[in-house]
Formats: sequence, C-alpha cells, structure tokens
Amino acid sequence: MRSSSSRRGTSHRRTPHTPRRTAAVALAGVAALIAAAVQGGTAIAAPEKAPSAASKAKPGSESVRLTPAQRAALIREADAAKAETAEELGLGAKEKLVVRDVLKDRDGTVHTRYERTYDGLPVLGGDLVVESTKADATAAVVKATRAAIKPATTKTAVSAAKARQQALKAGEADEAEDADINRAPRKVIWAANGKPVVAYETVVGGFQHDGTPQELHVVTDATTGDKLFEWEAIETGTGNTVYSGTVDLTTTQSGSTYNLTDGARGNHKTYNLNRGTSGTGTLFSGPDDVWGNGTPSNLESAGADAHYGAALTWDYYKNVHGRSGIRGDGVGAYSRVHYGNNYVNAFWSDSCFCMTYGDGSGNANPLTSIDVAAHEMTHGLTSNTAGLNYSGESGGLNEATSDIFGATVEFYANNSSDVGDYLIGEEININGDGTPLRYMDKPSKDGSSKDSWYSGIGSIDVHYSSGPANHFFYLLSEGSGTKTINGVTYDSSTSDGLPVTGIGRDKAEKIWFRALTTKFTSTTNYAGARTGTLAATGELYGTDSAEYKAVQHAWAGINVGTRPGDGGGGGTSFENTADVAIPDRGAAVTSSVTVSGRTGNAPSNLQVAVDIVHTYIGDLKVDLVAPDGTAYTLKGYGTGGSADNLNTTYTVNASSEVANGVWKLRVQDNAAVDTGYINSWKLTFP
Repeated sequence: MRSSSSRRGTSHRRTPHTPRRTAAVALAGVAALIAAAVQGGTAIAAPEKAPSAASKAKPGSESVRLTPAQRAALIREADAAKAETAEELGLGAKEKLVVRDVLKDRDGTVHTRYERTYDGLPVLGGDLVVESTKADATAAVVKATRAAIKPATTKTAVSAAKARQQALKAGEADEAEDADINRAPRKVIWAANGKPVVAYETVVGGFQHDGTPQELHVVTDATTGDKLFEWEAIETGTGNTVYSGTVDLTTTQSGSTYNLTDGARGNHKTYNLNRGTSGTGTLFSGPDDVWGNGTPSNLESAGADAHYGAALTWDYYKNVHGRSGIRGDGVGAYSRVHYGNNYVNAFWSDSCFCMTYGDGSGNANPLTSIDVAAHEMTHGLTSNTAGLNYSGESGGLNEATSDIFGATVEFYANNSSDVGDYLIGEEININGDGTPLRYMDKPSKDGSSKDSWYSGIGSIDVHYSSGPANHFFYLLSEGSGTKTINGVTYDSSTSDGLPVTGIGRDKAEKIWFRALTTKFTSTTNYAGARTGTLAATGELYGTDSAEYKAVQHAWAGINVGTRPGDGGGGGTSFENTADVAIPDRGAAVTSSVTVSGRTGNAPSNLQVAVDIVHTYIGDLKVDLVAPDGTAYTLKGYGTGGSADNLNTTYTVNASSEVANGVWKLRVQDNAAVDTGYINSWKLTFP
C-alpha cells in the first residue's frame, strides 16, 4: 500500500477514464408568510395567465459570499448578543440560545440560526431562525415549534435504563445487526411534535439490514416511558456510476508522492476502505499524478470519481450560492470509497463528517458519480442548516433536497460524459432493466414514489415521500407537459390537471437554497416548505412577481396549497396564534378572529388554515362558525384516522355570510385518551 508524507505542493491532474454507460407580496407580506404554513387540496379555479418569469433577483436580497473568517465574526457577534436576542424574542428565563449558523444578504440582512436549551437541557425541535435588518433587530422569526417551551417538569419518572432498553429494541428491528448503544440516554426536552416534555435521547449503532451503518436516534418520554419519535442519522441515497471522462483533479504532492488531498477545497481527502466498514481506510496515494483507468477493477477509478464529484459540489455551492464548504467554514469533509462487499448504496454521516460509497452489485458499479457525490454532500449541508429530521414529511424534504441539488450539480458540471438531467440513478441499472431509480418529472414512474402530497405521506419511506418535492422542483424549473432537455424526454402532469409554466432551473435552485438555509427548520413539513419557498421568492423577486405566482402554481400542481387568485398566499389574512387546550372527551372549545375592513360578504373560496396539535385526529370534529352563528363543518368526527396533528387548509363557500365580524374555529374531542390543543388558525380572503 502506497503512503504519503507531509504536504509540499498542490497539483492539478487529469485522470484518464473511458467514458461509458453501464447497462442495465411586499416585504410585510413576506414576513406574514414566514409566520404560518398553508396546506390544502387541489385548486378549482383556472390558472392565471402563464407567467413570463422575466424578473431578475433583487441585488440586495441575494446572499453574499462569506469567507470563513467573516462567517466566524458574524457568529461571534450573534453569540455575544444571544441573551439580548432571547429577551427580544420573549423566551423564558430558563431558555438559552446557541448559535448554529449565519448567512448575510447584500443589503445587510442577517439570518441567524439558533438551537435552544431549557434549564440547561437541549431542546430537540426548538431550533429557530432570526432575520435581522439594519432597521429592525428582529424583522422576522421562523420557529420549528410555535409551542411555548414550558414542560410540566424536568424531573424524570422513568429510568435511563428503560430508555436504553427501548432504544435497543428499536435498533434491533428490521433485521438490523450488531445493535449496540452508541450514545447513552441523555436528558432532553422534546418539542418537535406537540407539547414540550422531558425525555431521553438514545443513539443505537450497529448495521442496518443492507449493511449501512446505523445511527438510530430514539426519543423516550421520561415521564411515561412511551417512545415519542425515532430517526436514522445515516442519510442514504443511490446515484449513478457514469465515469466522467478525463477530468482535472486537485491533488497534493509531497516529495515524489501524490495523494488525493484537495488543498483548494478545505483539504478534502479521498480514502480507500478496501471493502472495510469502519475507520477511514487508506488515503489514496502513489508515485504519479494519474489516478485510475476508468474500470471498476482499478480501485483508483472510484476514488477519482468521488474526488471529482466532491470538488464539483464544493464549487457549485461556493460559486452559485456563496457557501464555502458544507458548514460554511471552509473545512472540507472527506470521502470513503469501496465500502463493504456488494454494497449497493452510498451515505452521509454527521459523526464522521464524510461521504461513503459502495461498489454496487458484484462490486462492478461503484456509486461514485457526480450526482451521488452532490446528493451525499447535500445531506451534510441540510444537517448543518435546516436540520430536517430524517423521518416523516421533513425526512422526505431532506431526501428531496439531496436529489434536487444532485441534479443541479450535474447540470452545473456540464460534463459531456454525464449530461445534466432530472433522472436519479439512471446509469447504474439498479432495477436490472435499464430504468432510473427515481424520476423528478413524474416520481410515481419508479413504482413507489408519490407524485403529489396527501395526508399520509409522512408515514412512508423518505426516499418515496420525497417525490412531491422533487416533482415541485421540476415543475418550477421546467413546467408541465412534454419537453426534451439534453436528449431526455419528460412528460410532467399536475394533480389538478392545470398547467404550470417553469421559471428556469437557475431561479428555482436559488429559491430552494434560500428557503433551506433561512426558512426551513428541523420540523418543516410540505405546508411549511410551501410557505418557506414563497417567503424566499418574495424576498428575491417580490410578491407581485411572475416567479412568486409560478411557485404557487407549482405547489398547487402537487396538491399543496391553491392556485394564485384562489387564496394561495395572496389576499388578506386574519390569524389567531394563541394556544387553546382541547379537553379530552369534553366540551367544544373555540378560538376567535375578528375580521374588519372588508366590504360585503365573504368569498366563495374563503381559505381556513387549521393547525391543531393532537395525538389522534380521528377523535376531533372541527367547525368554522360565522359571525351569525352558522357552522360549516371542516372535519367530521371519525375522519382522519389515527394520524397525529391536523395541519390543513380548507376552502369554504361563505358567500352568504357578512365578512366583517367575529369568526370562530370550534373543536371538540369526542373520544377518550388522546389530547391536544389548537395551535393556530387563519382566515384568508383572496
């Protein structure tokens, strides 16, 4: 095995590969959008005139490219002022802020992402983003939870040993192997899905059924012993093994030895695991600066592909979005290739801050192509920004974000051997029939992914619940209908049968990146993603722009929200965000909003956005009560099944009602055991 010594120089080299394909609103309106999420059914009105999408992004709204030193200085400033910020946000005396990330716009606006602690305990699901301007220290706030962090107690009634036992049982499920405790139960406040409670977080190691390392986080209620949540921290994704031809790589020379260390990109290193499943393996090194020969049998070939893909992804985020490295601190992650034996996957791990690639079936198709590298590195970016929980709807958005930027990096690379497309895994023939792993224009073509949002999508595998977000991005970029791009023909339909006109991939990727880094949080769901992308679009292009309407159309095209002019983010809203407890099998409770300043009657498409936290929504009956006492049933008792939480927008024909007056949301729990509360609700007049 060849080794390297200390670094003395940097080399740019070319790798000979044989190109081949394997068989087989105003600013105030934006601030209002940030505060609430909208989610609804299909549109019933015809779409407005197709947008020209000719707007240019406002120069001041785009993020500046921060050097690691500039970013560190902004983090120090935020850290010094965190107590003052907490007070300004109205946090309780026991709540503290911990600075996690920061971005700055050209107009001076700063977006600071915080974690929270309560009485010294980490608050999982307590993350938030504060937007501050020169004119206003806190112009807007995005919170992962709107519930007040006031647990009934911080004392535990359940032992850590019981939490450990529960976590081990979860870790041994689904044919996992060698499950063991990686991190002993730690006491936390769990606030990600309902009323904050004291809990234990335990991390279980071992290997998943397919050989992927396991880092399963299990959250146990420290009062009742119930399992509250679990998610897998190893984030997986499968891409293609198209070798990228003869390419430039940045390597390091030390004396007469070269190695795969990229000194121009945070010292990213590429290691050979040589079929191992732990450690870093051996840094690729040799007496010349030529790596591989384009065949899987030469172990350097996969190393060269991974090194190249990591460099492209680094350059993409730096040159397109102004971010220097995954954390924005100029530090490179590292890559490991030749993981395991016949391992048909690749993954990102926070614990090693690295990307890892298997060699595919028969060790014949290394998963080291451009879009795979971008997909895995993007999991790292998401972890260090929004932190989308890798479970439920947020998990689907996490996985879609990696697919989205895997595709955009592939387009950015402009490599003739691996042209950009909206297909995922189109080259590795993982299905054995030459079909791609995933399709962004019509996700359901893979047989498992979903084209559009529906109420149960959070209960399926995150690689399939990612489908609607992938579909949204395709529609926003290219529009619906049949078209051919780079030789690939697509045919994208919509959930409501109405057309969508794209605004171009360049604009779509800027909108998604801004939403990810400044609007999304750990608990963002599809409704929240719509809200976040609309807020990002409003800041970049204005709420009266063609781009803003196009975002509304694209979301409506996958059954999230409504079309423009139909209550889809425009108009006037009236909201009540005060929590109202819902008695278990008790009397109905109400939450009121006062509508004023309207003329005449309410519209036939009045939008009622309901956000109820509850552990069994089938128990609930939900009504809208007009000022004259007329009740409109939004959700009947016995519907909705055993799902947690109700976060939906209903369309009500209220044209017979006078608009002005006191409107009420009335909720009654008709069965015993499960509990919850009205988190917020909103009326929108288009």
